[in-house]
Amino acid sequence: MFRQIRRAAITALILGLLPLAASAQTIASSQGTLKVTEMGKGFSTPWAIGFLPEGGFLVTERKGRLWRVDDGDRSKIGGLPKIQAKGQGGLLDILIPRDFATRRELFLTFSKKVPGGTGTAVARARLDAGATRLRDVQVIFEMSDGASGGRHFGSRLVERSDGTLFVTIGDRGADEAAQDLNSHKGKILRISRNGAVPGDNPFVGQTSALPEIWSYGHRNPQGLAMDARGRLWGVEHGAKGGDEVNAISKGRNYGWPVISYGTHYSGAKIGEGTAQAGMEQPAFYWDPSIAPSGMMIYSGKLWPKWRGHTFIGSLKFDYISRLSVSPLKEREQIKASETARVRDVREAPDGSIWFIAEDSGKILRLTPVK
Repeated sequence: MFRQIRRAAITALILGLLPLAASAQTIASSQGTLKVTEMGKGFSTPWAIGFLPEGGFLVTERKGRLWRVDDGDRSKIGGLPKIQAKGQGGLLDILIPRDFATRRELFLTFSKKVPGGTGTAVARARLDAGATRLRDVQVIFEMSDGASGGRHFGSRLVERSDGTLFVTIGDRGADEAAQDLNSHKGKILRISRNGAVPGDNPFVGQTSALPEIWSYGHRNPQGLAMDARGRLWGVEHGAKGGDEVNAISKGRNYGWPVISYGTHYSGAKIGEGTAQAGMEQPAFYWDPSIAPSGMMIYSGKLWPKWRGHTFIGSLKFDYISRLSVSPLKEREQIKASETARVRDVREAPDGSIWFIAEDSGKILRLTPVK
């Protein structure tokens, strides 16, 4: 009887340890072995992560749900604005600004009904002390011109050092609108925290342009990041080939759909070639396309040799792309069974690298193996 009890106890112990073992795998990298730890699971099409200063993190789901996760336990947050989840649209990015600890304000991008169909919008809200509900929800920006289709919402958010916000907007499938300064489609915008237009935006005062526009000629920018010098970088989907990483500058035209390093999905030529006067060249591009999303420029906190390097998720080929600084070039593909359709890549306050594996509905963390 004692042997049976002991055998049962050992079996139970082994079975109890199996989930822990499964949640901590490894990936080989140029900076040694990376430990992969599961930080959250069971999400349906997760899109973005935001870290809370008091601990824990928030996760958006495209279908229109927001979650708080603490030590693996998750709870749903109520009070979201009305979201039109259609195709690639839904509840998308989340930004927790630098002063969140004192103001409890956060920002969300989502798709909503606007004139012409659906379009990208930005909401500001306050997360209550218990982190259970959003309060004082206010839509501070929405596109002036939507579309009936369900693609190319863009939707990444970045906070500038002056507290203003950059917002990416895809072309919504209307290629030519990316060149039209009277349309929000295919643009990167800059707005204040209450949605007002900063007076030093490049097209302020021009009757032939919308004043929120910072740059234009974009197809579908789904990654955005600031580097340590305060420069803005974006990554956007090409069509068949021609996914681009761009250094985003005030008032510049990034060419879509006049110039591109890709072709249409039919194989037909796009626009007028790869270069045109007055249009910016990409800092780097992929051909074939990797379907990029989620972009982070690393501080070097845990891996000093990666300081300033750019990390971008691939939705198509299931890896995290690491690009060196000078020249900007893909140097490494961080890839394993866990990197399934990488939707977002973020650096946590401790320097660890977190990513969303969209296909498995998991939030995963990379740390050095010590």
